[in-house]
Parts: sequence; C-alpha cells; structure tokens
Amino acid sequence: MSRVSTVLRHDLPASFVVFLISIPLSLGIAAASGAPLIAGLVAAVVGGIVVGALGGSAFQVSGPAAGMTIIVAGMIDQFGWPATAAITVGAGVVQILLGITKVGRLALSLSPAVVHGMLAGIGVTIVVGQLHVVLGGTADGDVLTNLSQLPTQVPVWGAVLIGAIAILTMVLWPKVPRGNIVPAPLVAVTVATGLAVVTQLNVTTVHLPDLPLEGLALPEMPSGGALAIGLAVVTVALVASVESLLSAVAVDKMHNGPRADLDRELIGQGAANAVSGALGGLPVTGVIVRSSTNVAAGARTRASSILHGVWIALFVLFLAHVLELIPMAALAGVLIVVGARLVHAGHLKCLKLHGELAVYAVTVLGVIVLGLLEGVAIGVAVAVVRALYRLAHTSVRVEQQDGEWCVDVGGSLVFLGVGKLVRELRRIPVGQKVVLQLHIDFMDHAAFEAIDDWRTGYERRGGQVEVHEKDTWYSRARDGEPGRRKTIPWVGRWTDWERRTFRMPEPREPVLDGALEFERMSAHLIRPFLAELARNGQRPEQLFITCADSRVLPNLIMSSGPGEQFCVRNIGNLVPVHIESDESEEDSSVGAAIEFAVDVLNVPTIVVCGHSHCGAMKALLSGSAEPGTRLHSWLRNATSSLARVDGTDDLELLAAANVAQQLDNLRTYPSVRKAEAQGKLRLVGMYFDLAEARVYLVDPDDFRLVQLESLA
Repeated sequence: MSRVSTVLRHDLPASFVVFLISIPLSLGIAAASGAPLIAGLVAAVVGGIVVGALGGSAFQVSGPAAGMTIIVAGMIDQFGWPATAAITVGAGVVQILLGITKVGRLALSLSPAVVHGMLAGIGVTIVVGQLHVVLGGTADGDVLTNLSQLPTQVPVWGAVLIGAIAILTMVLWPKVPRGNIVPAPLVAVTVATGLAVVTQLNVTTVHLPDLPLEGLALPEMPSGGALAIGLAVVTVALVASVESLLSAVAVDKMHNGPRADLDRELIGQGAANAVSGALGGLPVTGVIVRSSTNVAAGARTRASSILHGVWIALFVLFLAHVLELIPMAALAGVLIVVGARLVHAGHLKCLKLHGELAVYAVTVLGVIVLGLLEGVAIGVAVAVVRALYRLAHTSVRVEQQDGEWCVDVGGSLVFLGVGKLVRELRRIPVGQKVVLQLHIDFMDHAAFEAIDDWRTGYERRGGQVEVHEKDTWYSRARDGEPGRRKTIPWVGRWTDWERRTFRMPEPREPVLDGALEFERMSAHLIRPFLAELARNGQRPEQLFITCADSRVLPNLIMSSGPGEQFCVRNIGNLVPVHIESDESEEDSSVGAAIEFAVDVLNVPTIVVCGHSHCGAMKALLSGSAEPGTRLHSWLRNATSSLARVDGTDDLELLAAANVAQQLDNLRTYPSVRKAEAQGKLRLVGMYFDLAEARVYLVDPDDFRLVQLESLA
C-alpha cells in the first residue's frame, strides 16, 4: 500500500476523529487556566502540526493538556497572560536544548508515584475549580479558596442543568454500543449546547473575538525577579516534558509501529511551545487522551496528527461563530470528568503493592495545598529518601533449626545496616553452630569488618560459623579482593555453584538440592510477584517458541520475568502446519498452545527462536533419525526447512532457514492470520548463538542474521 493511499484510507479518517475531540477539550482547558479561549485552539493547531511534523512519536497527538492548567493559572495570576506566553516560548527553548543534549530520557527517572500523584492533585484541583463554573460562578486560582467557597456558591440552575447533562453524557456515552465511533467530549458538548439553544437558557457561553486572529496576545517580557521568571520557565519545561515523554511511552504500548525517539520528541515539543507562545497560545504537551484516540481510530503515520491541526485551524478561521453557542458549564462538565479520571483507582492498588502509596499521597496533598511545583518537589524528596532507605536496607532473620542457628541476611549490606546485624548476631548463645546465609547484592568494608570481627570472636569462644553465599562478597573480601559493584543473581550452572560453595567433587542430588536452594535463597524475593500473578492471572507479552536444548534459557536471553513469557519448547523449535479437521493428536500440543496464546491470552508477539549447534537440525541434515521412531516422525515437520537450503551442508544456515519456515507455518493457523491482519499480532524470528551468547533477528527472506545493535 502506497503512502498516499495509507494516508487517505487510515490517517484522514483518524484525523477527523481526533479533531472532534480536541475542540471541546482545548476550549475547556483554556477556560480552566484563565487564559483567552483562543489560546487553547492556537495550542491545539500548533501542537498538531509542529509536533506532528518534528516530534519523535509518529502516533502521539499534542496540544493543551489538563495537567498544565494549574501551572498556567498560577503564572497568569503572577505575571499576566502576555508574559505567560513569553514564558512558554522560553520553556520551548529549554526543551529543545534538553533534546539536543540527549538528556530527555532522564525525565523518565521521575518516580511513577510522583507522576501519578501530580496528575491526581491536578485532577482534584480541576474538579473543585470547575464545580464553581457548573454552579454558574467563576473559579478562583487557589484550590483551597475554591473549596472553602463552594458551600456559599449560589447555584444558577440553568448552568447546573447544562453541566449535569454534560457530565452524564461523558459517563454514559462510552457504555453505548459502538459509541466509541464518536468521541464522548464531542457528544457531551453537542448535547448540552443543543439543550441550551432549544430551551434558550440564560447561561454564560464561549466568547471569542469577532475576528479570531485579533484575540491573539503577543508575548511580553515578564516583570519580576529573574529567579521567579527562571523558575516559571523551568517548571513549564520540565512538567511539559515529563507529561509528553510519559505519554509517548504509553502510546508505544498501544501499537506495533516504530518506537518513539524520546530526544527527538522533546525537540518537537520544544519547537511547538516556542511557536505556540509566540502566537499567544497555551503550553503544548503530548496528550494521552488524544493520542490513544488517534491509535484507536486507525492512524498509521504522523499525517493524522498534522491533519487534525489543519482541521482545527480551518474551523477557527471560518466557523468560529459556532463555538460561541457552547455554554461554559458544558465545558466545565467535560473537564470535571477528565479531572476525575486523573485520579486513577488502579494506580492506588499498584502503588500499594509496591510500597509507594506514601509518596503518592504526599505528592497529591502537596499539589493541592501548596501548589504543583512544591507538591512535586516534596514528592520527589520523599521518593528519594525512600529509595535511599531501600538501597541501604538489610533484612536479618535469626532462627534455630535442628540444633543450629541460621542467620539469613538479605539486601545491600552497608554501614547503615551494620548496627542491626551486629545486634542480631550477639543474641546467639556462645558455643553454637551458626550458618550465616548472605544473599546480598553489595557489601561495603564496614559490613565486612563487622561480620569478620564477630566471626573471629565467636569461634574463639568455642563456636562454629559457616558462611554460605552465592555472590562471594565476604569470601572475596577475606581473600583481599573485595567486590566494588552490585552483582546480578547467579546465572551459572547449579552444579558449578554447589561445587564451589561446598568444595564438593560431585553434586549430592542436583534436582533436590537445587529446589531446596531456591526455597532458601530466592523464593522469598519472587513470592510477592508470583502471588500477584496468581491473583490476577497471566498477561504475557509474547509466545516464545524455542528448542528444548538445555543450553537455551528463554527467560535469561530475553530478560523476562514471571508472567511475561508464554513458552513452548520442543525438539527443533518446530510448528506443525495447521490442517483443518485434523483429528490426529500427535502434533496437537503446539497448535493448542498457539491458539491459547493468541485467542485467550491475546499475546501481541510470537517469537520463534532457533539456535546454533542444534542437534535437531544436525539430525535432519544427516538423516540420522531412525525411521519408525518418534524423533523421525517429528522431524518431518522440518522437511520444508531443509528444502529451503537444498544442496548445502551449512548447519547454521539450516537453523536460520528453519526459523523462517516456522514463521510461515504459524500463518497457517486461522487465529494467527486473523490477529496479524488486524495489526494485533507480530511474528518475529530470532537466532541464539550459543558460543557468542548473542541474539540475532532472522531475515525471513534470505535467512540473514541481523544484529540487534543495527536496529537501535
């Protein structure tokens, strides 16, 4: 399909859908910020066209965002609107510099608990302020003032009716069958406006200049101290950057297209803010509501975002009088629902599970009571303190088992935790056998000295101490070669570690000893994740089909953890061709796994991974499998792979060709073909070189191995 036909077939319709949702949201955000309404539309036009053309995310749609309302409202109160526009220009320049210097990704280091807390605080602020507008009044810039004045607000019942209709429509419209074809904000504003026009209610409506371009306010240099101005510029730049980058990352999870270039996205956002501020528009950020709508509407390229900005510009220039029919209470009703959705209950559950609820709560309260910048700063400070505590936290468990004392030490063992460890060790009676188990990822000199001094003294008084550890921090320090960096979990063979740890020539019982070691050293670390997966079910990111070869470790080479990989292993990583009405049970296991992964688990990716030095491919090439055996029967599923490289004896070429053939075999399954045609499923061929410990992609056309670095 040509680029022009793609734009006409997919991007053009999607751009109209995003355009329809952007108009009411842009007006509402401008109203909530206390800026001229035309400023919201200018930001929407610039965000669509400039970021769409220059940004690093092909599917992200930018414009004025609800998350910036509290910041803009505060700047307008402090500096005035023309100066706020100038601050937006400065913020855009800062964003461009961040993108050019490749530090844009650092914004993603901000704790998710702080980000969600910031959004929730903004959501509460929006809801409280817009309640005044729904009641027929005007909102104050301070959330506590708005809250205290709510009981004394005299309702204008016409505005209350319009606002209530808008809120109910926003809530109920998504429940209408196929209602997502038309955006809920557009329906809410249209219904509420239609009611106001038909009943001729006396309510405040949108007011625009007779000539829209005359309403634009050119930026003016802010008056005030350089520190206050600089702080405002940096605040807009950082908050807009974080919101845009988080939105871009979230959008990447919604499609199978190219991933976002975050540094380029920052440059595009900065350029848009510089242009928007220069034209008297609001600050621009990536907006997840419009971006997700863009993806859901079927956009395939950045043309959709650009076109949506063009439609808004044409609407403002030639149909601005239609906007003046919209009641302000209708826009306030839409924003109340949008603000309420920023307080996401699902985030609370997730943050509680990870122990981040305190950071979230402090940030929310800080934003509401003190302001956005102060609230975020407090949230970051609490998150940093908590992170330092976790980094330095050491768990110490002492218990008596079968006549000996067992001391289980975990975490990072540094000087801050030495006092706790020594206190627990001194509780052990003199003259006992003590097993000290260290499953730690770091040990500093103070911790080593504390353990070694205690061990020496305890053994001098008749006790016996055995130190068991996987990462050998203590042993290396005693040998004069202390470790200097945090380590990763043991990834070698269990038998090698057992020989090294216990100085044994042969393992005692590998299966039982390995399982017992897991229960003793690792189970408590992974138990919370497995318990959550047990409660909520699995949602793997991929179906991984690979060989049963003991040298291939799928979770290790793909860096995946529990619940992320649905794995099928067999001799030669083969996928039997799907045969309609096939009642044979010989090959049904692989087909059943494929259908379960695609139809039930909705995996977005299927990977077929071959490997070097494959015994199955060697048997296929040499014909060494005895006729009449199960192995001979199974390898018949790879005869098409052999035909692809007919005449060659290159074992590794055959292994790569076999991967390409199995991808073709996957497409014989109806569920795979359907999901791939709908853009919901991606098939990937991989090859693992055992000697190099390197993963390659397999080109399905010529079986060429492609290094992953070349795709970065």
